[in-house]
Amino acid sequence: MSDSRHKHSSHDHAGHDHSGHAHAGHSHVVPKKLTPVGKHDHADHACCSHDNAPAVVSVGSGSIDGARLSRFRIEAMDCPTEQTLIQDKLGKMSGIQKLEFNLINRVLGVWHELPSTDPIREAISSLGMQADVMEEGAAQETESLPSPKKPWWPLGLSGVAAVAAEVIHFTDAAPTWVVALIALVAIFSGGLTTYKKGWIALKNFNLNINALMSIAVTGAVLIGQWPEAAMVMFLFTVAELIEAKSLDRARNAIGGLMQLTPEVATVQQDGQWVEVEVKEIALGTVVRVKPGERIGLDGEVVAGQSSIDQAPITGESLPVEKTVGDKVFAGTINQAGSLEYKVTAAANNSTLARIIHAVEAAQGARAPTQRFVDSFSKIYTPAVFALALAVAVIAPLFMGAAWFDWIYRALVLLVVACPCALVISTPVSIVSGLAAAARKGILVKGGVYLEMGHKLDYLALDKTGTLTHGKPVQTDYVLLDEAFGERALAISASLAGRSDHPVSQAIATDFGKDGHLPVEAFEALGGRGVKGEVEGRLYHLGNHRLVHESGLCSPELEARLEVLETQGKTVVLLFDETRPLALFAVADTVKDSSREAIAQLHALGVKTVMLTGDNPHTAKAIAAQVGIDQALGNLLPTDKLQAIEALYAQNHRVGMVGDGINDAPALARAEIGFAMAAAGSDTAIETADVALMDDDLRKIPAFIRLSRDTAAVLKQNIALALVIKAIFLAVTFVGVATMWMAVFADMGVSLLVVFNGLRLLRK
Repeated sequence: MSDSRHKHSSHDHAGHDHSGHAHAGHSHVVPKKLTPVGKHDHADHACCSHDNAPAVVSVGSGSIDGARLSRFRIEAMDCPTEQTLIQDKLGKMSGIQKLEFNLINRVLGVWHELPSTDPIREAISSLGMQADVMEEGAAQETESLPSPKKPWWPLGLSGVAAVAAEVIHFTDAAPTWVVALIALVAIFSGGLTTYKKGWIALKNFNLNINALMSIAVTGAVLIGQWPEAAMVMFLFTVAELIEAKSLDRARNAIGGLMQLTPEVATVQQDGQWVEVEVKEIALGTVVRVKPGERIGLDGEVVAGQSSIDQAPITGESLPVEKTVGDKVFAGTINQAGSLEYKVTAAANNSTLARIIHAVEAAQGARAPTQRFVDSFSKIYTPAVFALALAVAVIAPLFMGAAWFDWIYRALVLLVVACPCALVISTPVSIVSGLAAAARKGILVKGGVYLEMGHKLDYLALDKTGTLTHGKPVQTDYVLLDEAFGERALAISASLAGRSDHPVSQAIATDFGKDGHLPVEAFEALGGRGVKGEVEGRLYHLGNHRLVHESGLCSPELEARLEVLETQGKTVVLLFDETRPLALFAVADTVKDSSREAIAQLHALGVKTVMLTGDNPHTAKAIAAQVGIDQALGNLLPTDKLQAIEALYAQNHRVGMVGDGINDAPALARAEIGFAMAAAGSDTAIETADVALMDDDLRKIPAFIRLSRDTAAVLKQNIALALVIKAIFLAVTFVGVATMWMAVFADMGVSLLVVFNGLRLLRK
């Protein structure tokens, strides 16, 4: 990353001597996430990425240098079952180094050194899935695809046949061979796909849900339980269909964001206004948007003024006034006046598109709970399968029990054994939480951070641009020499106007643009102020230090300066060679949202500390205004890092909020780095753990509350799945449970945890 993007203004100025902290030109970007020695890297995992990319699976020991990336669209890859199959299959192939799974878009990225993609496509084809090669280097589409539509009549036929088999069996209305024939119709019309997937899984030594269900139904057929085998397959297929629709809802919560942008926009061509498809509009094109229309592309206003509803991007509840030079974002709504803006980003690279892509990528980075569930299921499923085999043979062989009864119990156990509810509960909950956060203007860069947020008990905050507006304003003016009169204002503004530091600009702006006097022999005095000749006389405009060095400080003036500095204000004085003439006080104003945000954090049990380069007086004054627990001033970037380290040493889980390069070490060291006002900033969106799309600190307590809700849902889902499975395992050994009851239990729990996870979309 180029350092030039982050350089702060270092202009000498009047009355400002902050240590190591520049107010001018705060860059709302966060540098690439670092991982210094000792950082708590909870996302690190052998099988998945902890960065802000889709789930990355390393399958080779070599470097990816020299490897090329090929992307494949796989319509059938829409859940962890298919991902595991593909991962196991491709992981054994030489020449393949890394895999990137994006289940929302059904896209597989393969880093490989193969001369062609044919071996990869053939391997995936052997799993019963078709892989369509995407164009080399093409950008990944941001809009998720709907699930492939399937004809409804096979499932309808399966249901009718299954019910008919049950009725005929219980009423003895027909011979057994008729019941068997009808049951087979039910099984193969509704469950042929399940059998195909189950056979592929077994060939690849993978005991997934399809394999277990195929074994259970086949076993029921072999022991003559025709009606039950038919009903089990029908119920399983129905449950799979409902589950797929539920998962689509989670996908659509993210993919549907893309519908916020209009398909066409009105652009200026050859002096005329014509409608053009948004995706074909080039950079630099001038676009006109009328009142009530959605803005199609990111841009900069070149004519007109209006109020814009930016809620889809920043989550702001109130419209924002826009005029010439302001940024506008795709997907936002123009409310009042007509605007013309110049396009600054292509349709597939707009802020909204980057948000959607970041959330899609984040769902691939597995959260700790998901990694636990995946590891648990890898042990749990084979163990229960072995237990089912033992149940089928031990009692009949060694205890003289009936083979039929214990084989039946073993088959019921197989149906109950599937960890489907466990496996599916976590990704649905995480994706729902990520989508809910995005709608609030909070961009979370992975499930690991969403899940980790509820553990934070300390939050460190930068001051300028985070708690305050970052734009100092003049708060006090005192004329020290009455004989000098109002000329002191004009002279001060004239000197301050020659410096572009925010403190100087605050004095110049307060006076106004008119009435500035010519300045000769202007000179900046490093860290102290400026001097120059006005109307042939030399004047200084500087801080407390400059006045003291000039020998013009009196006890009375010292006392007055101390009062203002204690209030957190920066004091600037105008003086000539003999006496002080006027005094100005400048302060960076606190955002209205900061006080409320700190109060909400305290209500959540999160303590706060402010880390700033400003002097301790200013730090304490601002901290008192917003209610922060502790304030540390005169901090360099390395000092902020040490402050975070000190909190870690006290066993705190620490988050860090910042908006500039000077916060980089602390942001990297914190459990979660929050970037302020990331809208429109490529770097912040790409590198922050959590990016707040506007500068409203209240989004952090909202994030923590959402994180707590997500953690609660994950715990509820895991507990629900394990408890019901434990109950049914016990009931199975007693001999009370039936196969169709087991399907209801297993798939019923799966649906419950999916619906429970989807509740997060309403948060």
